[in-house]
Amino acid sequence: MTVVGRVVALWRYPVKSMAAEGLAHVEASWHGFAGDRRWAFIRDGQVRSGFPWLTIREQPELARYRPRLAEPDRPGASPTLVRTPAGGELDVADPALAAELGPGVRVIKQDRGVFDTMPLSLLTTQTLAALGQLAGADLAAGRFRPNLLVEATSGPGFPEDAWVGRVLRVGGLRMRVDMRDQRCVMVTIDPVTLARNPAILRAIARERDARLGVYGSTVEPGQIAVGDPVELEA
Repeated sequence: MTVVGRVVALWRYPVKSMAAEGLAHVEASWHGFAGDRRWAFIRDGQVRSGFPWLTIREQPELARYRPRLAEPDRPGASPTLVRTPAGGELDVADPALAAELGPGVRVIKQDRGVFDTMPLSLLTTQTLAALGQLAGADLAAGRFRPNLLVEATSGPGFPEDAWVGRVLRVGGLRMRVDMRDQRCVMVTIDPVTLARNPAILRAIARERDARLGVYGSTVEPGQIAVGDPVELEA
């Protein structure tokens, strides 16, 4: 195996399209990180649509709701609590939270996770820097909602593109890199300020065929931690 980088940050998103929960370590199962995107809110009248989820696209303020697992060492049984922008904290299943998000909004839970494409997403610091130069902006990883942020050993550019079709070992996890991540308007929204910058998506579309970072799936479950080496299997 060849060392191609190291993990510099890990995130899960207990509620789809809400803020990230930063992690020092996490168990990765067949369905992604423990507790990742197990809850989601559905828009009124969209239950039978192909994409019923309430997301930052429709409601940028979602980025200011901060979910966490109350018992992070028991992710399968832990309550999920959400800190609201007003400073209160509600259980994710509390009807008051859905009512706050809009008329007719309701919450669902899926034990396999509510993923748009695949259960794992990875981005490198080199890709953030390279895109920032193309878009003329200083970019933080949170805009792109990855699970793993990796500092690659290679030089500037987009190193994770070369890992598609290969298997990475990260701590106890073996992860297959399945495809490049096709991006949408969500990346134009700063999750801190909620300001929109369309130049970011234009740069990805123009220079990267609308793709940035990679999606993956689990080959062998295991625990990973910040600081773990990222190794490319032969």
